[in-house]
Amino acid sequence: MQHSRIVGGSTAKRVIACPGSVALVDKMPPQPSSSYANEGTLLHDTIADVLDKNKPPEAYLGRTYEGITLDDDLIERKLRPALAALDEIDPEGRMEYAVESRVGFGDYLPDVFGSTDFLGRIGWRAVVLDWKFGDGIPVGAEENAQLMFYAAAAMRTDATKWVFEGVEEVELIIVQPPSVKRWVTTVERIKAFEADLKAAVTRALKPDAPLAAGDHCKWCPAKPVCPVMTGAVDRLLATKLDALPVDQIAHYLDQVPLVEDFIAGLQALAQQMLTEGRPVGDWKLVPKRATRQWADEDKAVAFLSSAGVEAWAEPKAITPAVADKALKKMKIELPADLVVAVSTGNTLAPGNDPRPAVLQIGHTLKKAMAKIQ
Repeated sequence: MQHSRIVGGSTAKRVIACPGSVALVDKMPPQPSSSYANEGTLLHDTIADVLDKNKPPEAYLGRTYEGITLDDDLIERKLRPALAALDEIDPEGRMEYAVESRVGFGDYLPDVFGSTDFLGRIGWRAVVLDWKFGDGIPVGAEENAQLMFYAAAAMRTDATKWVFEGVEEVELIIVQPPSVKRWVTTVERIKAFEADLKAAVTRALKPDAPLAAGDHCKWCPAKPVCPVMTGAVDRLLATKLDALPVDQIAHYLDQVPLVEDFIAGLQALAQQMLTEGRPVGDWKLVPKRATRQWADEDKAVAFLSSAGVEAWAEPKAITPAVADKALKKMKIELPADLVVAVSTGNTLAPGNDPRPAVLQIGHTLKKAMAKIQ
């Protein structure tokens, strides 16, 4: 899916709060996707097809995206609750709707656009809904900048403006299974948000666009190189705790989440650079601590059953660690050939770490090999 280089729905809150972040983010390398993001894409694509083609979720069982497969568990935990939310929102089934609509601001804000998950209309009420399939941070609907961005853009898009023509209220909804968050606002509030967005974009396109730190920094790709963030961290590091006034302690405690996000972003950037074969001082990537797994689960289950050990902890076999503990009580040795040590990936380490570095293939070489294959 193509995204606006300037601002989109998911970045609207950050750009309004920190216009200078646009130029910084533009200089950052592309962000690698994660399994969580890939799962979200799979679920978004599937629920759009379910609604657009009027098919049951089971029709897409086995669909895959970037190594993630739609199975019964995802359908029951994510898709069914998401679809059930629509019955709560529109119990009489009167809503007209559109899924996966590209919306933009036209000449009002050139090159600013996004893609809505769901737009609907029930009588004199417009509905703007976004699916959130992550289990992590709860997302609210009240004053949600992403939803207001979509509403404002949809009002200016020929294919979707019918949703808002003559409406008396606009309902913004976040469906994050099993939670449904709803907030009703006015067209006037959406227009006021649009004016704030235009002002922020105007500032963002200037060479001296201002930077500002805040909770919007959490998902900013540029936070490891942001001078406001690095300056704040430098000041914290230079602070002597034994000389810190009592009234400043609470202030610095308030900054802890910001600093933790900065550190996490810095580590992620360094790991990405090392993965692409770019040096980061004497830092290196090393394998994470290996965990024991079954070399052949069927053979392991057969052995454990023959030894009188309950081999299953639904929906899968017990782990080697659990099996080993049970067998030791029976004074039985776990055969070494049933177990393998598997690393779950790589992690950052300083140069003096005794673990050997993982051999990284440079970014250019990777591209060349991909062309050959």
